[in-house]
Amino acid sequence: MLPGQESVWDYPRPPAIDASGELVEVVLGGAVIASTRDTVRVLETSHPPTYYLPMSAFAEGALWPAAGSSFCEFKGGARYFDVLGGGTVAERAAWNYPAPTAGFEVLADRVALYPGRMDRCTVDGERVRPQPGGFYGGWITDRVAGPFKGAPGTMGW
Repeated sequence: MLPGQESVWDYPRPPAIDASGELVEVVLGGAVIASTRDTVRVLETSHPPTYYLPMSAFAEGALWPAAGSSFCEFKGGARYFDVLGGGTVAERAAWNYPAPTAGFEVLADRVALYPGRMDRCTVDGERVRPQPGGFYGGWITDRVAGPFKGAPGTMGW
């Protein structure tokens, strides 16, 4: 681990909420669909942070309700969104917890994205690398050190 890095193995379980204040920008279809410093990170053992942006940070028409739902043992029931930008549609590429469980209320009006389904996501100008695998939505930057859950052979972690 390099100086100044956070180890994802030091993150708690159940997860913690961290108000980051970092500039997060999201590009899809060549269009900037979100740009904000009003960001929070969810930090959970073995996972890179998942960034949550306020719904109000997204360009009008960028989020469309999608079919399906899921359940997190910590945050509660999630709903999904298709993400639209520059004529491109990323199906079920975003989610939120409209009625999160106690301790996660700050997520109610925020949305998380799968960074690998966008053209580009950046945190303070650094291009994000998506968490391995197709299930988790973590954002890997130079700020965090793994190994990260999601790669083959890590489902039992």
